[in-house]
Amino acid sequence: MTHPTAAVDSGLLSPVRAGTPAEAATDDTAWLQAMLDAEAALARAQARLGAVPQEAADVITDAARADALDVRALALAARETANPVVGLVKAFTAAVAARPGGPAAAEYVHRGSTSQDILDTGAMLVASRTLALIRADLARTADALAELAARHRDTLMAGRTLALHAVPTTFGLKAAGWRQLVLDAEARLGAVHDGGLPVSLGGAAGTLAGYLQYARLDAAPGADDGSYARRLADAFAEETGLARPTLPWHALRTPPADLAAALAHTAGALGKLAADVQSLARTEVAEVAEPGPAGRGSSSAMPHKRNPVLATLLRSAALQVPALAAALTQCMACEDERSAGAWHAEWQLLRECLRLVGGAAHTAVELAEGIEVRAERMRENLALTGALTVTERLAAVLAPRLGKAEAKALLTKVSAETAGTGRPLHTILAEEEALTGHFTAAELAALCDPADYTGAAGELVDEALRPR
Repeated sequence: MTHPTAAVDSGLLSPVRAGTPAEAATDDTAWLQAMLDAEAALARAQARLGAVPQEAADVITDAARADALDVRALALAARETANPVVGLVKAFTAAVAARPGGPAAAEYVHRGSTSQDILDTGAMLVASRTLALIRADLARTADALAELAARHRDTLMAGRTLALHAVPTTFGLKAAGWRQLVLDAEARLGAVHDGGLPVSLGGAAGTLAGYLQYARLDAAPGADDGSYARRLADAFAEETGLARPTLPWHALRTPPADLAAALAHTAGALGKLAADVQSLARTEVAEVAEPGPAGRGSSSAMPHKRNPVLATLLRSAALQVPALAAALTQCMACEDERSAGAWHAEWQLLRECLRLVGGAAHTAVELAEGIEVRAERMRENLALTGALTVTERLAAVLAPRLGKAEAKALLTKVSAETAGTGRPLHTILAEEEALTGHFTAAELAALCDPADYTGAAGELVDEALRPR
């Protein structure tokens, strides 16, 4: 029986990450390279402690190239072992042995290690490399949103609550809010990234027994005085650029759970930006428009359409990542010293979170840097309700003169009248006997001006943009 050629996951059903740097940083080849980097770093760390000949570590490092191995063959072999590292070690050992000086060096590949050490360390390397890309894109997005907030500090628009006009606000405050979410997301990713994604070093059941046994056989310094395990973890961390954990974390799944939480928050932050842009870009609203070349956003059936595709891509990620992150967190409830299934379930979930958020962050840069703001349209839309957006203010001003209940009743009545007749609210108020002698017509007109009721919006923008 012949098998059809294996299909490649080219992102056909995940356009948010297709072609982005995060996709390349998380594909199968990148993951394989990260595991090979872990194998090579482990050999170098052991060589530093005298448990592996330096010449062997050099050969192992030189051979650690993903392009020299068959990724698909490793994937198929993993069906027999439930993880890809067993087949990787076999293939990598053969690749090392084929090099000059390789037969001797091959004896030291994966020395004392276990599959989970290599795959988990590789996963942290992939995560670290992808987080660097994501954080750079978030920084660019935040910079663009800061410029947008400053430029539109006082651009008047209707604030909307429960989908309806509420009180006036400014587009600058809205953009500052988007930026704050992006900064919050970057800070959460930074706490995970800078705080140290850890190497995994536990051996078969988290005791490092295999590493210690080989160190004793090779008469490595310190193998018998209790310091070797700590020094090996330190050296491994230095060789990878990752952190050294307090304990082996084969069954203590804080690192992927922390990653999941930060990535879910980031997806949600970008999702808020996307949801707002979609709402403001509606045909009947038209207060913003996405950037893009001719042909972007076209419909297969309706030639007139220019869909908000960037926001759509962001939102698609925002709706997927929290569910994937929840599943990753669920994997913390694993059994024994190493899990049969919970650990295995993490891999694709983590990869999807990384590449979806990476794709969304990359997309957000283009959206934030190129969004078109239509200030005149914002004013036109605000005029649909006009002075009705300041009834909160009027209630506060009238209550001391009329009483709270009477002021509310009066404003309810006149609001209905202006909505039904189209007559200006301040004109109707000027005709009310209850207000005679309290306000002039000019004072009522000023009180009914939405432009004069944006509260502390401008100051809030200034505060948000002030360097910390």
